[in-house]
Amino acid sequence: MFIFCLELHLSLPSRTLKEKRGIVKGILGRSRNRFNIACAEVSRQDNAGVAVLGFVTVSPDKAIARKTLEAVEDWIYEGWPDVEITGADISEI
Repeated sequence: MFIFCLELHLSLPSRTLKEKRGIVKGILGRSRNRFNIACAEVSRQDNAGVAVLGFVTVSPDKAIARKTLEAVEDWIYEGWPDVEITGADISEI
């Protein structure tokens, strides 16, 4: 069994925490449904302009787990053009 984690650092076009919450909840909810992964906002909750999101998947195959998280990153990049990905790290746990 392989566990992989994706940590995404995002720059958001929001000025208030309420606007940020709308963007982050949309990304997290849709990614859960589309990719069947666990995800959450893991840091920088008090800053309206940035977010750090964590995504985790478990698979019996290393390549499948890594490709799933790479697909999540690409999907966010394409689906939210106003959200800038400032950093991304995929690691095996």
